[in-house]
Amino acid sequence: MSKEFAFTIKRIDFDENYTPSENTRITTNFANLARGESRQQNLHNTLKMIDNRFNALAHWDNPFADRYKVELEIISVEMKVDAASNANALPLIEILKTNIVDQKTNERIEGIVGNNFSSYVRDYDFSVLLLDHNKNQSGFSTPENFGDLHGNLFKSFIESETYKANFNKPPVICLSVSSSKVYQRTENQHPVLGVEYLQDEYSLTDEYFQKMGLKVRYFMPPNSVAPLAFYFSGDLLADYTNLELISTISTMETFQKIYRPEIYNANSSAGKSYQPSLKNQDYSLTRIVYDREERSRLAIEQGKFVEEQFIKPYRETLEQWSASYAAQNNSQKSYAH
Repeated sequence: MSKEFAFTIKRIDFDENYTPSENTRITTNFANLARGESRQQNLHNTLKMIDNRFNALAHWDNPFADRYKVELEIISVEMKVDAASNANALPLIEILKTNIVDQKTNERIEGIVGNNFSSYVRDYDFSVLLLDHNKNQSGFSTPENFGDLHGNLFKSFIESETYKANFNKPPVICLSVSSSKVYQRTENQHPVLGVEYLQDEYSLTDEYFQKMGLKVRYFMPPNSVAPLAFYFSGDLLADYTNLELISTISTMETFQKIYRPEIYNANSSAGKSYQPSLKNQDYSLTRIVYDREERSRLAIEQGKFVEEQFIKPYRETLEQWSASYAAQNNSQKSYAH
């Protein structure tokens, strides 16, 4: 039944000349960086930080720490509910693709797709549905089937011919750890991902991504000050090369230093037992201008946009499709076992 949904992919380079297109989600982090008076300087400094971090992690056969350059593509995924109709495709999700340029060999190496993750339906789920559900409640809870539709749409895209034709490996998404949870350092250490952390219970984001078919592990890379959350579907350590993993770390740690300096640009490193805090005052700022308040406000506006343009008009179709997709997946799983 998922065949009635047609996915299309648009690519745009995220470089010093990047300008957000009219239909880009304006809450997307890189769009925020690319607006206003500081846009050129922001983009230049962000890309430089990514390259510097990449070369620091890929230090072998790299004596001057200048061998590699990271190129980024913004991948916008649009979806038609009815492939045969002339209706406009709806913007569904936006992810980042890394590519690595080895300036010593002039080789271009594919990086990882995923990295940053922004989604209109997620904006609706968290900034409209969840807020409304908890408005007059004493305790916090999630609505029934919260995240099911979004998870099924994401899985359907990853399984689609469109995804397979464009990307060789499943996505890895890298986000900040949750400030509501405590993370414990383990003895497990990877040469690139660094020290692994564990926590006792999943955050709401972890559970949401689980519905997208993604597991999570938390690692603090060498010379980082806080762990990152890595969401993936296969085997994070075995499925990707060191250079691929470094492309994700260097890109997403740079963005987190800009967006969440209290955690990722803190002046002291995470201890054995670590709870991130956005109230931490002991941190340094990057020289990059970023409007966090604007982003929160726009998430609500864009959540309402998707409610009007997507959820309400197609509610019945989407609910039927999602239930059918879930049933189909469950029968395939039980057959496989």
